[in-house]
Amino acid sequence: MAGRLTLKQLGQAISDGAIDTVIVAMTDMQGRLIGKRLTGRFFLETGAGRQLFCDYFLATDMEMTLVPGYDSASWEKGYGDFALAPDLSTTRAIPWLEKTAIVLADVTSRDGVTLHHSPRQMLRRQLQRLADIGLAADMAAELEFYLFNQTFDEARAGKYQDLKFSSWYPEDGHIFQTSKDEPYIRAIRILMEQADIPVEGSKAECSPGQQEINLQYAGALETCDRLVLYKNGCKEIAHRMGKAVSFMPKLDEKLSGSSCHVHISLSDIASGASAFHDPSAANGMSATFRHFLAGAIAHAPAATFFYAPNINSYKRFTEGTFAPTRLAWSVDNRTTAFRVLGHGASLRFECRIPGADANPYLAFAALIAGGLAAIENRLELDAEHVGDAYGAIAAPRVPRTMADALRHLETSQVMRTGLGDGVVDHYLHCGRWELGAFETAVTDWERIRLFERC
Repeated sequence: MAGRLTLKQLGQAISDGAIDTVIVAMTDMQGRLIGKRLTGRFFLETGAGRQLFCDYFLATDMEMTLVPGYDSASWEKGYGDFALAPDLSTTRAIPWLEKTAIVLADVTSRDGVTLHHSPRQMLRRQLQRLADIGLAADMAAELEFYLFNQTFDEARAGKYQDLKFSSWYPEDGHIFQTSKDEPYIRAIRILMEQADIPVEGSKAECSPGQQEINLQYAGALETCDRLVLYKNGCKEIAHRMGKAVSFMPKLDEKLSGSSCHVHISLSDIASGASAFHDPSAANGMSATFRHFLAGAIAHAPAATFFYAPNINSYKRFTEGTFAPTRLAWSVDNRTTAFRVLGHGASLRFECRIPGADANPYLAFAALIAGGLAAIENRLELDAEHVGDAYGAIAAPRVPRTMADALRHLETSQVMRTGLGDGVVDHYLHCGRWELGAFETAVTDWERIRLFERC
């Protein structure tokens, strides 16, 4: 059994023995699926209702450290419970896990009050703000990763040195090399389709072992749900096949970074027509499109922490690597941070700033918040950049470091108004903790450079 299930279908599958386990999962700040495995019987007996879960899951770092200083969860508050409220529309049978279904959850307090700093709720709030002015967002993301012919345990045992990349040469677009990778990549394509996560196709990316599998365009919330299930599934399927994958944004300074290029278009809710397309305007770009894109660019520095949430993220922003360094837009130019694509109803723009480590709910929410502010204020779009944007020194730069990005976020009234003061402060605390952890760490680079020669 596989694919989307109604509650009635899930109940029948549990009764028939085709499903015996139901995962109820939320997305944490880092973009990981966190949750519980319930017996199918218990899930139904509780009315497919809310599951209590410790509130520290939205107050930890990558190492699950109990980070002090959050207003939402702390030792002083006793690390109590919040609730996972299953969104039954997301229920799927997962074909790569035996007799298992998964349902994604919204996060509330024990009393059912929405927790606005929960990633899924952050995106929901921005989509409601769009709906309030009659607009809806369709989005997609191109998520890249590296594939290795070794297990996760083997990679860790080797301290992530001498990794066994699935290819030994740059393979961008190569059919022969992708034929060698096909047992794994085909499994992803087929199993995702079976899980009702529609796939467009796959291709090799630039560096040895680098892969890209593109999911179909959909509504913004549905796209994020698919992305977190896909990313987790890629790892689970790799584990089952004796392989490993990494979504680390910059695996090595000599290799291409792994991105999460985000595509967005807006439509009119009442008519269903594209709100981005105006056949009488230059490049077909409507006033709504131009305002929204202007806001995405103007507020990109404040949004960058949500696009680039880790120290390593900022090492991806390197000239001449197809990762952006300058905040400019163009029509079909991969050197700019924002690229306009498509025609007619498919007219959209691509934000090329997010890395593969981005939490999609947070990245999408921040992008929409910036665009909405510009629609409200009718911000005018600067002229298109023509040529190589890496040399466009007059254009603002993508923040070089996490510290720069956090400074922009802290002072952004647009992000505070759009996301909420409490939400912005919550994520500032998250970023500052991560920055502090790195600043006290001693790296291999320092030992190699200084052990003998300083």
